Amino acid sequence: MDAGIARKIDDLGRVVIPAEMRRLFHINEGDTLLIGVEDDAIIVRKLEATCTFCGSTEDVTSFKGKGICATCRSELS
Repeated sequence: MDAGIARKIDDLGRVVIPAEMRRLFHINEGDTLLIGVEDDAIIVRKLEATCTFCGSTEDVTSFKGKGICATCRSELS
């Protein structure tokens, strides 16, 4: 495992994700991050819109609260 970059948690429990890592993982202001636990590690993962039918993350839009990609949209038409 890479040693990474050390950051301190502030008094409100916040930690800053370094700009280099945000660029590497295409994390932008307003994106939603999923924070979970795997074994003894805290995992931070960018939450991406996913197609309900095929699982694609390309060109996904919301319809009645569900994600649908362009391919599945055209098949439903």
